[in-house]
Amino acid sequence: EVMEQQTISVAKAGIIATLNARTSVLACANPVGSRYNPSMSVVENIQLPPSLMSRFDLIYLLLDKADERTDRRLARHLISLYGDPNAIGSSTSAPVPIELLREYIAYARATCHPKLTPEAAQKLANAYADMRALGMSRKTVSATPRQLESLIRLSEGSARIRLSEWVEEKDVLEAVRLMQVSMQQASIDPKTGQIDMDVIQTGVSAADRTARTQMAAMIKEILESKDSGATGVRIADLVDTLAVATGSRTITERDVENALRELPGEVRVAHGRAILT
Repeated sequence: EVMEQQTISVAKAGIIATLNARTSVLACANPVGSRYNPSMSVVENIQLPPSLMSRFDLIYLLLDKADERTDRRLARHLISLYGDPNAIGSSTSAPVPIELLREYIAYARATCHPKLTPEAAQKLANAYADMRALGMSRKTVSATPRQLESLIRLSEGSARIRLSEWVEEKDVLEAVRLMQVSMQQASIDPKTGQIDMDVIQTGVSAADRTARTQMAAMIKEILESKDSGATGVRIADLVDTLAVATGSRTITERDVENALRELPGEVRVAHGRAILT
């Protein structure tokens, strides 16, 4: 509620109130094992709940890639902290003094409350429709109303930093650019290479969900065909059987366990065995 609606509801000791919580959240997180795995989604790498990840307007990946130009700039900056910046061709002075920037942002937040012009509103609607259309052909979710709300906030922020009373088309274009870059990094399904907002919203992509459903149906057929009864079938044996049936050597016990969760009330897991109920 705080991140999405900028309010907090209090219901305690007979007091029921809704308080303003107008603040911005800037967070960073390291991947599990301190190494980002490109074959896994952002949610799997960071292991934060999707319900929390989806509340951020923008998610960017800062990967440590070898680049001589970037590496030299970083090295000069770090070295300048311990010596004379001019001696190594580096300067620590900011283009805008920090105090001035802080005061400017505080002034903009306090005095500037931009509103959407009809042209900007139409541009936002068109941008959201275009983002939604990206996933229609692939039957995936490429944008949700939450992304539209993010676009509105980003557009208002772009206008506010200009101390403008109105959100113009150029503000919408900047918001769309920021959103597209974020989605191309954080919302990509690593298996298909396509944008799928389900990766952030639920932690499971549409492709993975379809694959789980298909595997669950195959597991049920295997259990019924083997007439396993009360003893069931070892999950390790299911992995081998599915590998032969599909011709895939990448199926793991974790994949089978995830597929079994698609069969609640039909199959239960006990002591490493899948048992029909």
